[in-house]
Amino acid sequence: MIRLPDVGEGIAEAELVEWHVKIGDVVSADATLAAVMTDKATVEIPSPVDGEITWLGADIGDKVAVGADLIRLKVPGETGVADVQQPHPRPAAAEAARPTPAPTPPPAARENRSRAFAPPPAIERQARASAPQRVARAAVLRPVASPAVRLRAREAGIDLRQVPGTGPAGRITHEDLDAFATGRPGIARSPALQPKSAVEDVKVVGLRRRIAERMAVAHARIPHITYVEEVDVTALEELRETLNRRKRQEQPRLTLLPFLMRAMVSAIAKQPRLNALFDDEAGIIHQHAGIHIGVAAQTDAGLLVPVVRHVEGLGLWECAAEVGRLAEAARTGTARREELSGSTITITSLGAMGGVATTPILNHPEVAIVGINKIMTRPVWDGSSFVPRKMMNLSSSFDHRVIDGWDAATFVQAIKALLETPALIFMNE
Repeated sequence: MIRLPDVGEGIAEAELVEWHVKIGDVVSADATLAAVMTDKATVEIPSPVDGEITWLGADIGDKVAVGADLIRLKVPGETGVADVQQPHPRPAAAEAARPTPAPTPPPAARENRSRAFAPPPAIERQARASAPQRVARAAVLRPVASPAVRLRAREAGIDLRQVPGTGPAGRITHEDLDAFATGRPGIARSPALQPKSAVEDVKVVGLRRRIAERMAVAHARIPHITYVEEVDVTALEELRETLNRRKRQEQPRLTLLPFLMRAMVSAIAKQPRLNALFDDEAGIIHQHAGIHIGVAAQTDAGLLVPVVRHVEGLGLWECAAEVGRLAEAARTGTARREELSGSTITITSLGAMGGVATTPILNHPEVAIVGINKIMTRPVWDGSSFVPRKMMNLSSSFDHRVIDGWDAATFVQAIKALLETPALIFMNE
């Protein structure tokens, strides 16, 4: 009978994680019989003698107490099942340090040699007393790996002692096996890149909940049509930089937004149906004469849309000043309720992170939203050669129940023409 040996100081039980044998197997001395796991390490249990497996005392996943019966072994020459000396658990690392065993001599020679070299009783007692320390040291040297990883390594013929472990406490992971198998152990994942299983529940409340509800309504009730067009803003950027160099000290710095707002005013004058709110429950389109442009702004509290009112009555610099004032109020949380509602059309922009194209969701119940994407210098064919031009895409969405595709395209093309020839923006000022 083989019992579970002491697998470490203070360890009362261990979990059986692997059987390396089955009933009926004939094993030789020092062959690995099983592997058990404690809270510190995985330890292999070797066979102390040659014999045949007649009984296994636990199933994978069972907790086995130290000293409990683990395996019954029928030893050659014995009439029954004998109790055999407890095996010393060993780590795979210690296995590598052992010299290659000499060929096994005949039974008679082994018997004579054991009598000739039997240690004195005092030395044998001292050796038994030091066994727990050897076990503890062996457990530390044992490669730490899950049963699944160990099975994969055994099937692939990989020696786990050669695989650097990057998991907690040096545990060998599946990624480590993959990296070792490709011959590039250096690319094994570091502990910082290990998968994480924690789940944090964050309740959607306040402004975030309101944004979620409005977006859900807009997406569910409005059939969107999105129209993307590229705009050459090279001349506009040159004009903007010139005006900023020459501006008075009390004037705000110009961004792209004031130019776009003035261009939208001109385009809406030709297509007033774009500046409207659609009451889909009553089936009424409220077409507004006053142009109140919402400017989506990202804040620490979430997405806010401060409203620049009566843009049709504001000049370029006045638009810039009002946008700056409202953006600051939104960021600091000082914006009044009336400054965050009442828009008739919206501009959305992600600034430098605007991407190549976006698909904006309408600010219900509005029927149009204009999206700004980032400006990029790209080669453009001018008819004879490629020249560098500053290009930007406008991504605009419309309520397809109210705005046809032709009307949407006409609106965006009108804005494009004004931005590409910015002097036209000032014709009505």
